[in-house]
Amino acid sequence: MQRKRILVLLIIAALIGAWFVFGLGDLLRLEAVKAHVETLQHWCAARPLLAGALYLLAYIAVTALALPGAALMTLAGGALFGFWYALLLASFGSTIGGTLCFLVSRWLLRDWVQDRFRHQLRAINRGFARDGTFYLLTLRLVPLFPFFLVNLVMGLLPVGAGRFYWVSQLGMLPATAVFVNAGTQLGQLESAAGIMSPGLLLSFALLGLFPLVARRLVDGLRARRMYREFRRPRSFDTNLVVIGAGSAGLVTALIAATVKARVTLIERERMGGDCLNTGCVPSKALIRSARAARELRRATEFGLAAVPVRVDFATVMARVRGVIRRIEPHDSVERFTGLGVDCVHGAARLVSPWEVMVGERRITARHIVIASGARPRVPDVPGIRALDYLTSDTLWSMETPPRRLLVLGGGPIGCELAQAMARLDVQVTLVTRAERLLPREDPEVGELLAARFAAEGIEVHTLSVPVAFGRASGAQFCRFERGGRAVELRFDRLLVAAGRRANTEGLGLEALGIELAEDGSLPVDDFLRTRVPNILACGDVTGPFRFTHMASHQAWYAAVNALFGGWRRFAVDYSVVPWATFTDPEVARVGLSAAQAGARGLRFEVTRFDLAELDRALTDGEEGGFIKVLTPPGSDRILGATIVSAHAAELVNEFVMAMKHGIGLNRILGTIHIYPTFSEANKFLAGEWRKARKPERLLRWAQRYHAWRRG
Repeated sequence: MQRKRILVLLIIAALIGAWFVFGLGDLLRLEAVKAHVETLQHWCAARPLLAGALYLLAYIAVTALALPGAALMTLAGGALFGFWYALLLASFGSTIGGTLCFLVSRWLLRDWVQDRFRHQLRAINRGFARDGTFYLLTLRLVPLFPFFLVNLVMGLLPVGAGRFYWVSQLGMLPATAVFVNAGTQLGQLESAAGIMSPGLLLSFALLGLFPLVARRLVDGLRARRMYREFRRPRSFDTNLVVIGAGSAGLVTALIAATVKARVTLIERERMGGDCLNTGCVPSKALIRSARAARELRRATEFGLAAVPVRVDFATVMARVRGVIRRIEPHDSVERFTGLGVDCVHGAARLVSPWEVMVGERRITARHIVIASGARPRVPDVPGIRALDYLTSDTLWSMETPPRRLLVLGGGPIGCELAQAMARLDVQVTLVTRAERLLPREDPEVGELLAARFAAEGIEVHTLSVPVAFGRASGAQFCRFERGGRAVELRFDRLLVAAGRRANTEGLGLEALGIELAEDGSLPVDDFLRTRVPNILACGDVTGPFRFTHMASHQAWYAAVNALFGGWRRFAVDYSVVPWATFTDPEVARVGLSAAQAGARGLRFEVTRFDLAELDRALTDGEEGGFIKVLTPPGSDRILGATIVSAHAAELVNEFVMAMKHGIGLNRILGTIHIYPTFSEANKFLAGEWRKARKPERLLRWAQRYHAWRRG
């Protein structure tokens, strides 16, 4: 493929070179055309089909090679063939040639450009994928933009060839008609510049703006039709209503209050939402207690006498709840009221695009942000709802640990809680439909974690599909299929960790015509607007990444777009999104995994550094794990980083910063890292990348130089 590209480039370069070397461009100067116009007119009149075919082929060649002279050819066409015949030939010639130029640009350059400038082009790609027709039509209607440049640039963007052709045919028609008409009066034309008067250029500019204006009008009419069923209040109680006081809702309300907007925050349960009460905070507190138990059991590894470990589960859970209480003031009603937020407790229901009911209270607002979060998803397996199952929401009220715990799900939540409970003396079995643990990560990540789970006594069943739950002989059981074979497991408690589902029930979305996506989430555009433009959504209720830090990230965009969207809107930046699973070892990633890069057809190289080579990992007895970074061939730019290690969630932040600001591995290698620390692993990874690309020829010359210096 590379040889074919080089061959095509050489052919194009040869043709363009011949154009200039043999002075073919001189034939398309206005003076030359005018000097021979009468002779050519007679010849074309005698052979109209042959002349038209030759003219069409020449026009296609000039535009396909992006050569200067297309404008003069259009003029010549008008002089030689008359208005209608010339318009037909020039219109199809320019469009066919432009499409060929577009296709060559796409074949030669698109993959390289899209890979090299992936982050910079992300927003442009989304815009063209959605509104490419309008943008292209605008560029075609305004002759201020060189048509050959439009051909080349469009080949690099997500615009289909069929759409490019018909939009170009339509968009270039007015300007082509102007030039053809001018060509019919070639004798009176002194220069090509004389065709485009300032008034005509202004007319084209206004014409070019028409598609964008039309799009705004269409959006306005659609919104007007949507709002027509509802009565807009004359005034509003508040600038912004935020539904949900989890991470997304709290940050949205905080930003709104900071810029002095009046904001009302509605929460039907507890302030802090899932993260504080049932998610991040309690799970990490539980994991810390479990890790302490594990450390005590490893005492002999560090030269200490064996320590008998007795788990007081009720005290562990009391500590978890105590940690929640210590963090609660950060998310409390008192704090947010002090910041100027009107906090309301109750279930919110939308009754119009501007009105929310909370019990009998009606609150009006110019904009509404839905941040109602998500809850554990319970799969529809026969018998499961008859059991007293646990979820990540209900686990924290447990005082007595089960003897045998079955965990359903091998994602981050299932893996974290399975390992924590096993370290607290619970016999744990994990069942997952996926082929490995943490299926979103590369295979070696799941394999390493599975080996650790096996060493800690956790039984894992992958590729296992539960088909029934029930009770028999005083015990609960799960029947599942694995490889065509039926297997039955007995357990005392079931922990369901099979994903999460958006909280949308009872919000009144149906009355506003807001439909849900197939996965139950609330669909939004790039600016977090729902189908009703003044109602936005952020956080777990919409996705696509259900992390606390992503909810906070989206909240900024939701608040700013709601309050200031009439002046300027900001599309959410998803270009660099990190996440971590807090197992032991931790698993953290930012950017692409090798599987994702391969699925996208990207060319990449993998650099790996094993923690067994890191001094600090050896001193701490934490040498299990690795860092893996993806880079484009021949470049140190980071496409993605995966870390499986102690403190992985901290280590990944250096790669997050590097990707966000375009810093490559060479600069990480040139940065001083404290010894001995785990963060040195990032520098050593960069060193492995550099070592694999050392300049062997230059080093041989250096060897000779040093030998010469020795005499």
